[in-house]
Amino acid sequence: MHPVITASVPLLEPPGWATAQRELFDLLDRAWRRFARDFTGPDGRLRYDAALTSRDGVDDFYEVFFNWPQLYLLGGADDLLDRAERHWEGVTGQLTELGMLKDEYERGYDWFHQGESLLLLYFLCMAAPERWQERALRFAELYVDPEHGNYDPEHRIIRRPHNGSDPEREGLFDGAAYPWLPKEARMYGFPLDWIRPAGADDPSLDEDPRLGAEMRRRMGDGDTAVNLAASGLVMNAWLLSGDRRYQEWIAEYVGAWRERAAANGGILPDNVAPDGTVGGLLEGRWYGGHYGWSWPHGWYSVGHAAIVAALAGVAATGDESFLDMVRPALDEIISHGRTMPYTEADSSLESKWTVQLAEDVRTPTLHVPFRYKDGGWFDYNPPLMAVPTALWHHSASAADRERLERLRAAAGYDWRTVRSFRSKEEAGHEEPWLAFLAGDHPEYPEKILAAAQAQVRHRMARMERYRDMDVPEADIHVWQQSNPVVTEALVQLTWGGPQVVYNGGLQQARVRYYDAAARRPGLPPSVAALVSAVDPEGTVVDLVNLDPEADRSVIVQAGAFAEHTIRTVEYSVCSDPSWIGDLYDYGHRAPVVECACADVGGPWLRVELPRSTRVRLTLRLDLRTRPPSYRTPFDQPSERSTP
Repeated sequence: MHPVITASVPLLEPPGWATAQRELFDLLDRAWRRFARDFTGPDGRLRYDAALTSRDGVDDFYEVFFNWPQLYLLGGADDLLDRAERHWEGVTGQLTELGMLKDEYERGYDWFHQGESLLLLYFLCMAAPERWQERALRFAELYVDPEHGNYDPEHRIIRRPHNGSDPEREGLFDGAAYPWLPKEARMYGFPLDWIRPAGADDPSLDEDPRLGAEMRRRMGDGDTAVNLAASGLVMNAWLLSGDRRYQEWIAEYVGAWRERAAANGGILPDNVAPDGTVGGLLEGRWYGGHYGWSWPHGWYSVGHAAIVAALAGVAATGDESFLDMVRPALDEIISHGRTMPYTEADSSLESKWTVQLAEDVRTPTLHVPFRYKDGGWFDYNPPLMAVPTALWHHSASAADRERLERLRAAAGYDWRTVRSFRSKEEAGHEEPWLAFLAGDHPEYPEKILAAAQAQVRHRMARMERYRDMDVPEADIHVWQQSNPVVTEALVQLTWGGPQVVYNGGLQQARVRYYDAAARRPGLPPSVAALVSAVDPEGTVVDLVNLDPEADRSVIVQAGAFAEHTIRTVEYSVCSDPSWIGDLYDYGHRAPVVECACADVGGPWLRVELPRSTRVRLTLRLDLRTRPPSYRTPFDQPSERSTP
């Protein structure tokens, strides 16, 4: 049972953020329909006639639609969920025919890419758990049940870096050598660079031991830190089923990596040999594993997998110390920070930062190392804010907040700057959002909504240019580059959370919403929401009904998975109708706004929004007091009204 309050403050001049938010919803609705028309067939498949010649590619088909069900969950059109499900089904059939899947799941690939592929599935499970439970549990069993060959319970490892539904897929490539591209060598260097004598001439790529037999032997077996992202798949199964087996697996597997990090001075190592020893295949090195600290991405892949696993570990066990699998490594790379312009850094991620920093590429600012090898730390980049933001959003601790403040103080550019770009992760605007939550960037909501509109319109122009393209294998990223659905702004402003951690994370949110009349997730039509503070003792939510004729009913949920409890709510009221004025008054008076309070004592609160009304809610939350799940307020027996 959950209480009901009724908004009574009149909406006279709609705030700019509210009208801009609803305009973005309308634009997104047009944009995704056009993408579906121009780039997909009737069965949801992408228009693609070529083959896939390597193990890479599954993620590039699923990623195109990853945030479509997320948009539905935010309040997108009713038929968007059906369309997103159709695309998953169509792409899954397409990839099966291309030889990439077995029993609807990746045959075997690294979890940097698997995590990207699975975001679409996770959001579908969140939106329609009853329809997706069977598949999601079947996929999780590939890791939880050792009979599938992926998990070794004795050593608490995933047996190999490339894993999935096909136990016959071994190593890291199918030929004699890794399918190397010269561009990769320029960007990332070679793995296992220590096995070649210093100053020796490089052999041809097909004869280079760093890319052939030695890479297969030393990097193609045993566990690697990026496999920690598999905990997101198992966490998703637990949210769907409540089965303790999934909790126990997360505690066991992630717990083993936590122990390895503690034994390594707090720094998460990136490789474990088949016998359970860190560095057992790399002559004792805690670094050098596949998609690990040395090659190709370092913290970019290790950090994302670690935060996915740490948050799953906390959820499954209630033990907050799982976050200490992440914090020491984060603080270590920050301790090696240097102030320099990006143009002077040795960054391997130029395509990311030149857009995100724009004119500030020449501004001296903090850079931290992403990678580590025998010579020490290298590959300096501006700090990726996804991990420290996720830590603070989860913990609400003073220490995690202070880290963000230190990073802001060390930045040479203004965190309040809002730039219009859409990264691969559909994220990257954490800094101005954090400034807004800190209370010194009131213009942020309208600025980020304008930036989001710009990106939708930019993507629609891309769609027009490339819609008739006969896509070759080398250009399969064209679909991601043309996907016009942008959700970061809506996630931040309406849910009060950061965008999902891209490489396999599950959504974080202070609040979510349901349309009570339609009995579906998301904001109702004409309703806008703004979360301006996420302090558990004072989470502030504004709800606005822009419709001048129709009433709306919104259910506010505490947490992404109803894991929090709303202890009490303070809300704005206007009980005096005299603001309307007398019969012959030419104008209206200022409404007198007061404050009322109500006890809630649960994860849900229903808010009735009569036409042209608004309400400000200040929620007192108790964090993580309930088992997280995909349950909804409609599973509850009834409601009680609060006077």
